[in-house]
Amino acid sequence: MPSTHSSLYFHFVFSTKGRLAWIKDAWESRLHAYLGGTLRNIGALPDTIGGCIEHVHLLACLKPTHRISDILRELKSSSSAWIHQHVGIRSFEWQDGYGAYSVSRLGLDPLRSYIARQKEHHRLKTFQEEYIELLRENGVEFDERYLW
Repeated sequence: MPSTHSSLYFHFVFSTKGRLAWIKDAWESRLHAYLGGTLRNIGALPDTIGGCIEHVHLLACLKPTHRISDILRELKSSSSAWIHQHVGIRSFEWQDGYGAYSVSRLGLDPLRSYIARQKEHHRLKTFQEEYIELLRENGVEFDERYLW
């Protein structure tokens, strides 16, 4: 085959350090737009971005040459700098880790809806409950002692 074809969608989830409630409604949409711009600048395609006061969900399409760890490092470091500079929270930090899950094309629409309804979803479930559920649904082995 003379060319490469791919459909590589990923669901990324990461939290503020200590799951502190840093992300406010007043600037959340600007943060999401910044994250989308960062993805575009590194050659990825942002699809859906959402979240709540202490975490972010991103659905993005990556190229085969992208490395997930590089993508997340860039998203988190550049958005932290943006928050420091444009929001004025100098002590803001993201957690060290993240969740990264592959998504089939059949799962895109339900995931888009899920990401868009984060605030509603978190009236019933904490981030910790949600994250453990995501790990289990995606077949990721984990030791709960090391999650938080």
